[in-house]
Amino acid sequence: MAFMHFEESQEIIENIEIRNYKKFKKYLTDTLGYVLAQDIIADHNSPEFPTSAMDGYAIKHEDQPLKRLKITSINPAGSSLTDEVMGGQCIKTFTGSLMPNGADTLIPIENVTVEGNEIVINEDVPYGFSVRAVGENYEKGQRLIKEGTKINFADIGVMASLNVVSPLVYEKPRVSILSTGSELLELGAIQTSDAQIRSSNNYILEALIRKYGGKPMQLGCITDDKESILENVALALEQSDIVVTTGGVSVGDFDFVKDVIVELGCEVLFKGVRVKPGQHIMVAKKGDKFIVGLPGFAYSSTVTALLYVVPLIAKLQNAPYPLHTVEATLRSPFNKHIKKEEFTACRYSLEDGQYFVDFDGKKSGTSAILTNMLGSTALLVTSEDDEPKAVGDKVKILLID
Repeated sequence: MAFMHFEESQEIIENIEIRNYKKFKKYLTDTLGYVLAQDIIADHNSPEFPTSAMDGYAIKHEDQPLKRLKITSINPAGSSLTDEVMGGQCIKTFTGSLMPNGADTLIPIENVTVEGNEIVINEDVPYGFSVRAVGENYEKGQRLIKEGTKINFADIGVMASLNVVSPLVYEKPRVSILSTGSELLELGAIQTSDAQIRSSNNYILEALIRKYGGKPMQLGCITDDKESILENVALALEQSDIVVTTGGVSVGDFDFVKDVIVELGCEVLFKGVRVKPGQHIMVAKKGDKFIVGLPGFAYSSTVTALLYVVPLIAKLQNAPYPLHTVEATLRSPFNKHIKKEEFTACRYSLEDGQYFVDFDGKKSGTSAILTNMLGSTALLVTSEDDEPKAVGDKVKILLID
């Protein structure tokens, strides 16, 4: 079997076109973590009028040399004051109040002494002090939040200020999770044979999918027989946008997932990639739905989910891939023995703006060592043509937390 280059598999994922994105309006306060499906454009200036930024007295800047100004009115926030500041006068004004006509500067209360109905100016301020200009926050017609933004608390605040009650968002993809293997035990099930192992793949995948913007649907473990796999994958494909299976994509006698995918009329985008871990990764599509066959070993399935499932979750929301590759400096040597794109668990730290990596606490062995993902973990990325690395070498790491 001729395996595909890793970069080629990533290009295939990147070039997938979604024909019909799922969008819906959602009440603003429930949109945290959703991806915006519209541009948010300001329909007014903020503020619309010159506004006080502090408690103080609205004055004409040119009047400060007089040192004494008469208080003619009070201007609470939210009031519709019609009084105007005339020469030699001031109006007491509060944070958020519209600046009275005739005033161009606000002198804070800390800078004056009140004597009867007058203020005595103890310390001058520059022209326009503490006056918010029209459009200081944003201007009418300005695009404030771009479509494809994952909504955070600040986005919600800005949309509230624009009275966007129910913004249009992308529906989070429904992702079904199926673990295949007659040897697997569900969480809480009683072990009856030494050959049985506790299933962890489906639970780490559920958490991973939720973390990166999908809606996981846990369908549990199914046995290694073709009929069960066909029935369960068909049902999962019907009710979800992405079906993720673990196990059953290799070349063993009981690896039926790859056959089932073809029987369901799916187009296999690729099967087998020169990547470690997870070389037997399979991705297929049917319309705007996908099946991703991950390897059975826990570390392999986790890494390949980050590389192939997470991008599909983002793509179905018209959003960018959320993980980032950065440069780091090695503090431990790295021996590369295999001509594949390799993703190796490493420990990272950020010091004075620079990333450093080592392998303290990371075990060498098979692709089943899930504990290597614990702690401050990133993935050291080495290409097919990379040579062994020495202490001090610059490397690429994929940040996953």
